[in-house]
Amino acid sequence: MIINKNRSGNKIINRFAVSVALLLFFFSGNILQAQTKYSNEFLAIGVGARSLAMGNSTVASVNDVTSGYWNPAGLTKIKSDWDIALMHSEYFAGIAKYDYGAAAYKYSDSLAFGLSIIRFGVDDIPNTLELVDAEGNLRYDRITSFSASDLAFIFTMAKVSKIKGLRYGANVKVIRRTAGDFASAWGFGLDIGAQYQYGNWDFGASARDITSTFNAWSFNTTDLKEVFEMTGNEIPENSIEYTMPRLILGSSYHRHIYKGFSAMAELGLDATFDGRRNVLIKTDFMSMDPHMGLELDYKKIVFLRAGVNNIQEARTFDNKKEMTWQPNIGVGIHFWKLTLDYAFTDVGDASVALYSHVFSLRLAISRPVQESTRL
Repeated sequence: MIINKNRSGNKIINRFAVSVALLLFFFSGNILQAQTKYSNEFLAIGVGARSLAMGNSTVASVNDVTSGYWNPAGLTKIKSDWDIALMHSEYFAGIAKYDYGAAAYKYSDSLAFGLSIIRFGVDDIPNTLELVDAEGNLRYDRITSFSASDLAFIFTMAKVSKIKGLRYGANVKVIRRTAGDFASAWGFGLDIGAQYQYGNWDFGASARDITSTFNAWSFNTTDLKEVFEMTGNEIPENSIEYTMPRLILGSSYHRHIYKGFSAMAELGLDATFDGRRNVLIKTDFMSMDPHMGLELDYKKIVFLRAGVNNIQEARTFDNKKEMTWQPNIGVGIHFWKLTLDYAFTDVGDASVALYSHVFSLRLAISRPVQESTRL
């Protein structure tokens, strides 16, 4: 197929192709200038079907390898030498994929280490910048593809305090974000967390990005410069993107009910300090997002879970305000050293009904007693 061979025709086609690419590029974060809000939001999605089913309300009660994400202090509660977890979920009809893998090692009764890896990405995005050759011909064989992805490595250390019931821990985060060959960033951050147990009560606090996690972006605009100038857009320059601190608080209560049945309820609160967000409680200085979860179990073998989060005020089509909330439910099965969890979550409100199915698998590995070298 032959199209108009003049230069303006080529520019129109290139403009359309690049617009599609940039739309997906900005999907991973608006990074044309330094930000202090909604940066690294892929790290706020959550991991583990158990926690997602409970509306992200596990900062006080988390006690397995997923503690490396939710609250590093909980890593000291793992009951085996090794705790390994995997999770996969998809969003936007499978366009975006979210993957999580983690391993934790209990070095002693009072010390544990962990590594978590999280990836959120859109793959196989068509790159049509070279679709039209110098003669004005459409060359589909010149179409390539690229990925826009966010990747995080979280290194965790947790310790049992000499104060009875108190545990604490910290995370060091390394972040890698890319948009094909067009842009890339390296980022670093620090989290700290603590848990305190008193009778049937557990209290937890996790301070994320306490030093304001930053991403240092670099851009390759060689192929895009002409289109940016033609469309009147500012050519991006290397910049720094900041993620402001977030404080997550939680309190849970556990109680035996009847003949092997137990129940645990947790109430959580996420506090951000970057101005007003669309959450239930908001001021110019701080916004607070409450959430809650419930877990029922039978002899720690079968689990039933439910939770509520993302309580927001939204406007309807007739411009009226209404409260929306995200419901979540899930189940879990523990057998031998394996735990399989499932969560059914609604990433929108009831009218949108963008439901996601999330599965996570956890494996506990212990060494033979005679080979253990506990301190």
